[in-house]
Amino acid sequence: MTKKTLLIQAVDLFCGVGGLSYGLAAAGIEVRAGIDVDPACRFPYEKNIKATFLERNVRDITGDELRRLYAKGAVKLLAGCAPCQPFSTLAKGKKKGDEKWGLLEEFGRLVEELNPELVTMENVPRVANHGPFKSFLATLKKCGFNYDWDRIKCADIGVPQTRSRFVLVASRIGDITLPIRKDPRVTVRETIGHLPPLKAGQTAPNDPLHKARALSDINLKRIRASKPGGTWEDWPDGLRAPCHMKANGKSFRSVYARMSWDAPSPTITTQAHNFGTGRFGHPKQDRAITLREAALLQSFPLDYEFVPAGTEPSFSAVGRLIGNAVPPKLGEHVGDVLRRHITTIQKA
Repeated sequence: MTKKTLLIQAVDLFCGVGGLSYGLAAAGIEVRAGIDVDPACRFPYEKNIKATFLERNVRDITGDELRRLYAKGAVKLLAGCAPCQPFSTLAKGKKKGDEKWGLLEEFGRLVEELNPELVTMENVPRVANHGPFKSFLATLKKCGFNYDWDRIKCADIGVPQTRSRFVLVASRIGDITLPIRKDPRVTVRETIGHLPPLKAGQTAPNDPLHKARALSDINLKRIRASKPGGTWEDWPDGLRAPCHMKANGKSFRSVYARMSWDAPSPTITTQAHNFGTGRFGHPKQDRAITLREAALLQSFPLDYEFVPAGTEPSFSAVGRLIGNAVPPKLGEHVGDVLRRHITTIQKA
């Protein structure tokens, strides 16, 4: 008689709008709950993940509370991405005074209190250089976990952008590895080329998230002078900003630029709807990418809902939710690794 595969159930700490949870669910893992302090995450999480959302500070959660979220007999997975701003290359000058530094240590505390069978964490690549990560590894060792970690290029696992992320997987019930994959790269054209064209300032009638931010007259001229994959150096002198003319401004070549059709996009940030904050110009249309296009380039499905029907989506609010999310395809990759690990353990 064939053994039934053990059920893996996950609780997602720092869940945001559910990118990691959505990917884990796509890999066959049952997501029981997501926890986040941001109330704006409740609707998208509950609507798309169909799981419990707890608006709580992880510092106030205990292992016993988490344990009650899992069914008896399930393989417990504790997953999460502690806010990455303290570890980011963009967080210049932010040291241990930033209260977010301690959230990775809170993750470690909950691992110790819950003692799950599986753990996964995701963060920016530089997290491995800092003390909180070393403390997290020490906790895993103390609790008897085997673990593996690597820096993953998201474009290698089907995410249509060049984002790199740090991923760790850990198991208390056997050796575990994080295999390297290199799938065919998905391009901007393949991802957003099918969407209806828009002008700057327009919104698609059937999708309120497919809305393009308006451009000033000077920025409209700039984007018309921009080439896919190019820089502001393609512009005539009269369109260049004063900062571009300074010696230290010449290094900022990835702002005020268009994406390339036939390559993955650059990293989608919380400001991806803004032409001036990165290479976020549409490859062909004279506008920045829309909120929907940003979500698709993060690998969210086309029907993912970020705000309730009838609610006008805010560029800044929804842009923040999309840019801070874990790409679902990355979550699915991690989920596949963990599911195969449990299957191998069970067959042994």
